Amino acid sequence: MTGKLGRTARGGAQTSAGDLLDLVRSGRAVTRGALQQMTGLSRATVGQRLDRLFRAGWLREGAGGPVDSPLGGRPAITLEFDGSHAVVLAADLDTRHARAALLTLTGEILAERSGPLVVEDGPETVLDGLGRWFAELLTETGHPPEAVCGVGLGVPGPVDSETGRVVQPPMMSGWDGYDIRGRLSRAFTEHAGAAPVPVLVDNDANLMAYGEQRTGYQDCRAFVLVKVSTGIGAGVVVDGAVYRGVDGGAGDLGHIRVGTEALCRCGSYGCLAAVASGGAVARRLTEAGVPAASGSDVRDLLAAGHPEAAALAREAGRRVGDVLATVVTLLNPGVLMIAGDLAGTPFLTGVRELLYQRALPRSTAHLDVLTAKLGERAGLIGAGALVVEHLYAPERVEERLSALGV
Repeated sequence: MTGKLGRTARGGAQTSAGDLLDLVRSGRAVTRGALQQMTGLSRATVGQRLDRLFRAGWLREGAGGPVDSPLGGRPAITLEFDGSHAVVLAADLDTRHARAALLTLTGEILAERSGPLVVEDGPETVLDGLGRWFAELLTETGHPPEAVCGVGLGVPGPVDSETGRVVQPPMMSGWDGYDIRGRLSRAFTEHAGAAPVPVLVDNDANLMAYGEQRTGYQDCRAFVLVKVSTGIGAGVVVDGAVYRGVDGGAGDLGHIRVGTEALCRCGSYGCLAAVASGGAVARRLTEAGVPAASGSDVRDLLAAGHPEAAALAREAGRRVGDVLATVVTLLNPGVLMIAGDLAGTPFLTGVRELLYQRALPRSTAHLDVLTAKLGERAGLIGAGALVVEHLYAPERVEERLSALGV
């Protein structure tokens, strides 16, 4: 056996409680007998390590499963990850709007709220506002602050996952290199009266892709989500993990040059976002006498069936589809999902027109091109999942169990 449990198969004595929890959470082994078989550990050792997880409140016994022995006997008691022992806070920040939610460890949204938060107001103001929202969500649901095990945040810019800081974000003036993790942790502590908790930050398209892939497409080994709102960005999930590049810059489709002289918000000319984003469509509508200040205004016009908005959205889709033909040829994904303000029939039609025209038939033979399923909740669910996967990774489980004294 290879991969992260390779050491488990080759040297069972080294298998930790965190490895056993990972096997249970993934569904690869959900009885004591199956854990013994997969790890090579003795019954007593498996029992000792499971006991630590039970005492922490992270595991529970479920219903009886299949009989472990071919000779028959009583059904084996199954083991389950107990998602009720903690909760996660998540937020998804757009350029002028934000959403926040309280989630279970299994991704169920318990409460959420949304409202205007403008990134150009700066990180101090925006992150303080999110901390206040988090405290209100806890009060609304009756959860104590100490029930929160972590916070996840999606932002509309490239993020260095090692530091949680945005790197030269074209749409987040004043945020470059800012300590988002530290400030949001303090804001949560100040407003909720809680002890500091881990804060994870990632690009919004990455988290949307992660949420969508984990929720509905877990068997898809290469998954791409393209968010078209104020800007254009893509999230890529390969073999169940977000692909970020060397410093978080992967998926920045909006700044691919497409042979136009339009000025982009990044300061360069000819970027895809300058001609095909929700902001670009809004500007063209305004020039045509249809007032639209942002991608969200375009979304409302599309929902109302406005013909000029539909025509421009389809044209934008064609431009994006032209670029995506290269993306599909390079990555060979099984799913290409369109999300954001422009996600809808006109834009999707335009994408398909150019994508299937320009990409090699082999690249699209097994490709599903569709719109987002989770809607505006995708980023929240992805952020919550990111926190859970981080905190319950095998190596981190050992640290946390030791801190709990079990």
